Amino acid sequence: MPLSAESGPLAALSAAGVSVWLDDLSRELLAGGELKKLIADKHVVGVTTNPTIFASALSKGDRYNEQLRRLGGEGVGVDDAVFALTTDDVRHACDVLGPVYERTAGVDGRVSIEVDPRLAQDVGSTVAMARKLWKTVSQPNLFIKIPATHAGLNAITAVTAEGISVNVTLIFSLDRYREVMHAYLRGLEQAQAAGRELADIHSVASFFVSRVDTEVDRRLDAIGSAEALALKGKAAVANARLAFQAYEQMLVDPRWQRLAAAGARTQRPLWASTGVKDPSYPDTMYVRELAIAGTVNTMPGGTLAAFADHGTLPAHAPTVDDFTAARTHFAALEQVGIDFTDVTDTLEREGLTKFEDSWSELGASVAREMRAKPATEEGDSEGAELLAIYLGDHYAAATGGLELFRRAADARKGEQDGPLLADLAGQVDEDRDALAGMMTDLGVSTSQSKTAAGWLAEKAGRLKTNGHLFSRSPLSDVLEAEAMLAGVQGKAACWRTLRALARTDSRLHADDLDVLLDRAERQSTTLEEVRSAAAARTLGSGPTAER
Repeated sequence: MPLSAESGPLAALSAAGVSVWLDDLSRELLAGGELKKLIADKHVVGVTTNPTIFASALSKGDRYNEQLRRLGGEGVGVDDAVFALTTDDVRHACDVLGPVYERTAGVDGRVSIEVDPRLAQDVGSTVAMARKLWKTVSQPNLFIKIPATHAGLNAITAVTAEGISVNVTLIFSLDRYREVMHAYLRGLEQAQAAGRELADIHSVASFFVSRVDTEVDRRLDAIGSAEALALKGKAAVANARLAFQAYEQMLVDPRWQRLAAAGARTQRPLWASTGVKDPSYPDTMYVRELAIAGTVNTMPGGTLAAFADHGTLPAHAPTVDDFTAARTHFAALEQVGIDFTDVTDTLEREGLTKFEDSWSELGASVAREMRAKPATEEGDSEGAELLAIYLGDHYAAATGGLELFRRAADARKGEQDGPLLADLAGQVDEDRDALAGMMTDLGVSTSQSKTAAGWLAEKAGRLKTNGHLFSRSPLSDVLEAEAMLAGVQGKAACWRTLRALARTDSRLHADDLDVLLDRAERQSTTLEEVRSAAAARTLGSGPTAER
């Protein structure tokens, strides 16, 4: 399928009906605004995490250090500290993806967080952990990841029945996938019986891909015959295609049809582990070959970049012939001695072990950092309290300012400066996210009360009549431009203050602040031009214009 130069491979993939999710999350990705850029530029509409990703995130940079030292000083246990770190990051990511969630009516804009993998064989503990994560993150676009073990199936039903949206993970076999779909249907039926709104419950089923080829290829290499070697690199896609066929069969099941009529959402197939492990294979093969409308593909950063650079789409979605070829391939694997049931059982065991090992690694890293002492004294408690007040006030002002920018952009929509104001509103939104990231690094909460106060203050400001009670005054453009200019100048002052603190506080990053300060200065210049034009347009012909 040809791709237009204007759209690009990821745009074409998205247009083909595939939801592009990123299999990565870190405080570095959030604080630097990189996730927002991926959403805007790379068509990313969701994020998945797992213990391995969090362990990797903690090893990069120092943005977690201050929070961990504070938690250590408060006597918080390692498991509770891991819980605090991961839920903070996921909550922030949910905020960033909130507009996508709203735009897609809840289908995308999702962020997944996994229950402690050590609980995978304990139904009651898994359900309790899922409830705790759901309540703590407290965002409607959250997915709770539960491994598809035998015990996990009952947990999936239980939490779905409670209205919790689930990302079922670590699925390798077709039989287990069918069990997962039925576990979801049971949960929906129980939710319906309890009077819950089915349309509010969402789910995806994460079917793992590349690990299948890794294990099958290893066994084929061990067999070593020409017939065996000719079968390498094909099992993963064949397995996933048959999983999609099973999904299509479920959609015509009368049981599902009854739930769908009551408003239930489908449990979309999600292709996970789509980074190619064997460098001899095309680096985008698990994206291209599984580009099927109505599915999700969650990619590690490297795979996302590779597809953005040179990805292509298949000529058509899988057909009956493709499904037949997939079954023929598994028959050939069996003939050369591959026990595919043993393959998938092995992969499930190894997957759980890897996640448990990553969780242990994460816990060990957290424990070390909680015991660590900062290299330098970074301010006494009184200074920390004052800094928290200072940043809280600026965050509240940023919230009110964002409302003002959005209102001004909306009012000028269709006018010459409308696109300019819309772009500035987007920048101000990114700046507020950057400030929130720095506050997290400094151990400062984005106080909801202060934030709400800033939002309400801006709303109240709309009641100023400027001579007109129920419509915009001719002065509105001028006064809004002056208010926006003052807000940006105040923001620049905040960046300069933090830039000075960065000289002695390693939690702040001077390079990031330099970029933000430069952008604030450009925003000031632009807004002064907007203000001058509005003043000339509104006041230039008045009787006192030449005074």
